[in-house]
Amino acid sequence: MAHEKRRCGCLWTTSLVLLALCLALDVQARPANMSSLKDKQASSKEENEILPQDHLNGVKLEMDGHLNKDFNKEVFLGKEMEEFEEDSEPRKNRKKLIQIFTKVDLNQDGSVSAKEMQRWIMEKTQEHFEEAVRENKLSFRAVDPDGDGHVTWDEYRVKFLASKGFDEKEVAEKVKNNEELKVDEETQEVLDSLKDRWFQADNPPADQLLNEEEFLSFLHPEHSRGMLKYMVKEIVRDLDQDGDKKLTLSEFISLPMGTVENQQAQDIDDDWVRERKKEFEEVIDSNRDGIVTMDELEEYMDPMNEYNALNEAKQMIAVADENQNRNLELEEILKYSEYFTGSKLMDYARNVHEEF
Repeated sequence: MAHEKRRCGCLWTTSLVLLALCLALDVQARPANMSSLKDKQASSKEENEILPQDHLNGVKLEMDGHLNKDFNKEVFLGKEMEEFEEDSEPRKNRKKLIQIFTKVDLNQDGSVSAKEMQRWIMEKTQEHFEEAVRENKLSFRAVDPDGDGHVTWDEYRVKFLASKGFDEKEVAEKVKNNEELKVDEETQEVLDSLKDRWFQADNPPADQLLNEEEFLSFLHPEHSRGMLKYMVKEIVRDLDQDGDKKLTLSEFISLPMGTVENQQAQDIDDDWVRERKKEFEEVIDSNRDGIVTMDELEEYMDPMNEYNALNEAKQMIAVADENQNRNLELEEILKYSEYFTGSKLMDYARNVHEEF
């Protein structure tokens, strides 16, 4: 049942293009017990706007407990990320990457230090936060039909079911008269999970109404410490196999048996396991005792944790630091452009001199 309940968080407020891209690249790399709703595209823009998302920009772990494979791009590119996705022309992408490098290199010494990268990561994360706030204003208006600045659970429930193809007027009438809503089992499970999350976002004193700020916490739990705790509990509940409310390495990296159909899929799964193992042992398990507690997971998931941002900066530098000076030069970032931007640039050494 825990795995089924995750179906509520699988439609993003971000563009359908990004959703389709992530599904195409990650469909085999993730366990088969993920929500089946990930295989369905949103039927309308409104549905995309009012459903909490599984993917949270600038956060290392997804709502379902899996690593965000786009994290490096999100915290390096910020709002420029979509431009790299849409524009595959190497020369243009190279120029954009050079421009970004000059911004990251705060002291303009031609080299990016861990501190400079940390500052940049925090800045890009804040950008994602600000974008979420802007999107939330539109989403809130979509579910606040009377414009009174508060949304009841019933108002949201009507809009949600309308986005799923139900007749909005008919649903609204039944809700108003406290009549039973006949929905399929999957939709009811999503509603139950959403309702739980809704009341978690209702800050004290609880009035069963969400204002715009509380609605932001509902859609984007990374904006609220209380909701961050709730998100951690949900992830631990889904991954914890022995019920001790902690995660072992085997629980964190477990893959269902019989999900690999060919060698290519096996290689993808092996890479996925190696990545999660490294993250568990070197980053999340801060005291290195082989167990991840809720507190450790919460600190790891906090997108505005400066210590985590510094660790991430060091990891990103280590990937491309060929001369082992613990800094990044432009040539190194251009050579490893696919890691930072998802775009592979050819003839990086020759072309960087052309640009200058």
